[in-house]
Amino acid sequence: MTSIVIPAHNEERVLGRLLSALLADAAPTELDVVVVANGCTDTTAEVAAGFGQVRVVETPVPSKSGALGLGDAAARGYPRLYVDADVVLRTADVRALCRALSTLGVLAAGPVRRLPMDGVRWPVRWYYDVWQRLPAVRDELFGRGAIALSEDGHARLGDWGDVMSDDLAVAMSFGPDQRVIAQDAIVEIRPPRTYADLLRRRVRAMTGNSQLVTGPRPAGVRPPPRTGGRELFRLAAADPRLAPKVALFLATAVVARLRARRANPDTWLRDESSRTP
Repeated sequence: MTSIVIPAHNEERVLGRLLSALLADAAPTELDVVVVANGCTDTTAEVAAGFGQVRVVETPVPSKSGALGLGDAAARGYPRLYVDADVVLRTADVRALCRALSTLGVLAAGPVRRLPMDGVRWPVRWYYDVWQRLPAVRDELFGRGAIALSEDGHARLGDWGDVMSDDLAVAMSFGPDQRVIAQDAIVEIRPPRTYADLLRRRVRAMTGNSQLVTGPRPAGVRPPPRTGGRELFRLAAADPRLAPKVALFLATAVVARLRARRANPDTWLRDESSRTP
């Protein structure tokens, strides 16, 4: 049985979309889905409970890392997937991730990203045109909204601790020979629609990255990769049409880093536009 842990904080608008996709073609005992409704003030728990194959764990504490720990404690099987509530991952994609773990003998697997750009403002599209070309973004497991671990891979994690960038911490636990991007598994991730929402998401990411760089890291977790100006210059040199997009990417990184220095690490700072139908 494959266990899927879904931390969900006020996700009533999008959780049903994910659960419908996950369970659409699943056999009755194929998937063990655990939704951890953490600090919710909406009907997230009720939405999850409406799917008969889903178990619901509730906690009044709004903490994604805490929710992941609770979901882990409740989960029953392996491979084990951790999936964000606002993405779309289908039954076939879950099977493809599990197949990659078993056939390739790796500890961790991630899906290929698909970012629908309908209704997204041009600065956001420009930003992601550059972001998706970065080697670390292409090759690492972070920023995919879903990670699958074998039982041995799960044993490497230890305690979830209290980190904001949980997916980055998991991704940095596995080297190139221990992970794979399963090309036949697709996850749909809705990008922020406006530049202001993009900045909000980037500030949160920068704050989480800073925790892993400057704070105590769990054992075995590598420092997160950093994109330098030289790498961006090479992108622009290889395709001069990217030059204005690279300039916007750099400006966004600078602004987000400055705002992250002043941000309260306890503030949620999530993008709501991608959750709005």
